[in-house]
Amino acid sequence: MPAPAQHRIIFDTDPGVDDAMALLLALRSPEIDVVGLTTVFGNSTVDVTTRNALNLLALAGRTDIPVARGAGCPLVMPLGGTGEWVHGDDAMGNVGWHAQLDPAQRPVDKHAAEFIVEQVMAHPGEITLVPVAPLTNLALALRLEPRVARNVRQVVMMGGAALSPGNVSPVAEANIYGDPHAADIVFAAEWPIVMAGLDLTESMHADNRIWHLLRDSGDPFGVFLARAVGFYQSFHATWYGLENGATYMHDPCTIAYLIDPTLFEGEDWAITVPVEGPAKGATIVDRRGKFYKTPKVHCLLKGDETGLLRLFQQRLAKIPPQ
Repeated sequence: MPAPAQHRIIFDTDPGVDDAMALLLALRSPEIDVVGLTTVFGNSTVDVTTRNALNLLALAGRTDIPVARGAGCPLVMPLGGTGEWVHGDDAMGNVGWHAQLDPAQRPVDKHAAEFIVEQVMAHPGEITLVPVAPLTNLALALRLEPRVARNVRQVVMMGGAALSPGNVSPVAEANIYGDPHAADIVFAAEWPIVMAGLDLTESMHADNRIWHLLRDSGDPFGVFLARAVGFYQSFHATWYGLENGATYMHDPCTIAYLIDPTLFEGEDWAITVPVEGPAKGATIVDRRGKFYKTPKVHCLLKGDETGLLRLFQQRLAKIPPQ
């Protein structure tokens, strides 16, 4: 009988090519039990991200995992631009996902925030939230039931930039910028947060050595990701000047952290998020520890790129460990 998973997660997502990388890695990892997916705007509209979430589960043969549709716009601001310019017209690398693979699939009949509260309060201390998108659903969950913060196991998120420049403004990362009001609520709550921000994720690259290995592996997960990544590679070449088909490994860092936290190093700092002005969406860290009274966030700053890529290819191309 297999050992029980070490982590039961709700994956809060806006799929998204790198969301797909992270989700498929989680589904291939015995350390992780995916309790559900919650969707939100970000890389596209919530209609598209919900469709992509359902399709990823259909592709993986895991239609037993529930999907709860969430917020379609930020808490306070109007919906701004979405991420098709990074992820393609279908937000999945232009693989042609303009309809559901399984028309019988449906999201559950409750909002993502309700789903989060229901699951966390029914299983206190067991559920890890893994948001890799704007934090609107988590902020709404806190509004519905503030005690949810004391009943999660932890929050392991992709977003923010502690010391690095931003990627949608000089100082702001896209997920935080997408709903800064929500992010400020989330960082102020009494739950343990691990932040995989741009300091870490822009130091983690996968290039054609990895993508061709996945393509040639015959593994359905690896083959799909190699097919979906082309548009994402073009974006990275144009926007960042990365070579040899390299892409940043943003969202997979959250799952890799859960599987093997020894791959990463970080510091504990309190964070505040400006909600307007030139610094809107920045994650300002209190490095002196004297100014902000909110709980400290474990900000990941460094990682073992070789270890991450080894894990990625072992799980998604079925390469035996060396």
